[in-house]
Amino acid sequence: MPRISNIDLFKTADQPALTIRIRTSVDKLPMVIGQGFGQLAAHLGTLGEHLAGLPFVAYHNMDMADLDVELGFPVAGMLPEDGDIKYAPVPGGLIISCMYLGPYCDMRPVYDEMAAWIASNGYIASGTAYEHYLNGPGTPEEQLLTQIVMPLK
Repeated sequence: MPRISNIDLFKTADQPALTIRIRTSVDKLPMVIGQGFGQLAAHLGTLGEHLAGLPFVAYHNMDMADLDVELGFPVAGMLPEDGDIKYAPVPGGLIISCMYLGPYCDMRPVYDEMAAWIASNGYIASGTAYEHYLNGPGTPEEQLLTQIVMPLK
């Protein structure tokens, strides 16, 4: 059974990142994420740079037929862009966050619980949700660990 940790409120600083923004359907998302993370890793390799945090996907909408997603790697500072790879810092500010353990396909109730927390505590979500992946390919679904972050207005 999927589990989440408590929902926590934080204030964060801007995080430099290299990203690729793309539109896709949910059924193609795993392939798109794999290819995008591969492109980002190759670019960092050519620069001799490393990740400065957890890889993430920013969901700018939740239209499963036409997702607007931004695949990202946190980096230590501003780095050169290359084609589809852009320097796009993750904006800092007030966020809520929770850790989720379980299959990606079972996350919907977590998002609902976080939305309810936002409403009951008098906040407004920014509209973008971030998933930071602590593990990934090769990990059994029930052991997938994802930090879900929702910036607030």
